[in-house]
Amino acid sequence: MSGSVPEAVSSAPPAPRSRGLTVVAGLLAAAVVAVLGNVVVAFLAHAAGASEDFDPLHLSAYAPLTVFGVVLGAIGWAVVRRVAKNPAGLLRWLVPVLVVVSFAPDLSLLGGGTPGSGPLAVAALMVMHVVVAVVAVAAYRRVLPLPVR
Repeated sequence: MSGSVPEAVSSAPPAPRSRGLTVVAGLLAAAVVAVLGNVVVAFLAHAAGASEDFDPLHLSAYAPLTVFGVVLGAIGWAVVRRVAKNPAGLLRWLVPVLVVVSFAPDLSLLGGGTPGSGPLAVAALMVMHVVVAVVAVAAYRRVLPLPVR
């Protein structure tokens, strides 16, 4: 039946509150998936010989940082999508550059006094950064889609 109330309601754009809830739910899901991915990376690193003494490979260390990374990335993504003339083009190079820059603190652990900070453990941390980026970007594309300009 054309023009009926259910048809009008279903074709209306989502209310701002429901859009906000969608974004929050998407970011929460991304954080959970990224943490789970990092659990797998840490498990595999330890199974391959990374030291249990290396605190950054403990859930209590990387889980909050993973959530922080997802949230911080979402803020950056939202700013870029709002202000850039070509957000997709900018993000296409910005995301990989930021991931590579995020390796610097990990690389600084090599040869330092941090217990267990061998090459395998540090490489695992770097893989964790990639896991977070891949999961987060997939979520951002879904809940914070880029405008077509």
